Amino acid sequence: MHDELTVRDVAARVALSPYHFIRMFSALFGDTPHQVRTRARVERAKGLLAAGVTVTDACLEVGFSSLGSFSLLFHRRTGVPPSMYRRQVAVPRSVGAPPVPGCLGLISQVPPGAWSNSREACPR
Repeated sequence: MHDELTVRDVAARVALSPYHFIRMFSALFGDTPHQVRTRARVERAKGLLAAGVTVTDACLEVGFSSLGSFSLLFHRRTGVPPSMYRRQVAVPRSVGAPPVPGCLGLISQVPPGAWSNSREACPR
């Protein structure tokens, strides 16, 4: 997203005029290259916001330099402003100890002595 190729660059690489490249791209994919890139940026921003990243950091991470234009575009594409989207879908960050993997949680429920090698702990 940060190494942006222009339509002119890509068209030149495939030996087409920019206008013809955009027409062929749209016919093939149903959207212009700009629309595809914008959709990808918004989807990436949604993932970042859901992970709890701030709106400003998400804006900058997906390549926008203006928070206002990012917020407006995000709202137009998703129907909600990025700040509201973040509040609605953000995964809460746990406070305190990090989560324990499921297998370790199950091991903690094994009765004491179940792991010993004595014959009393393992009935026949």
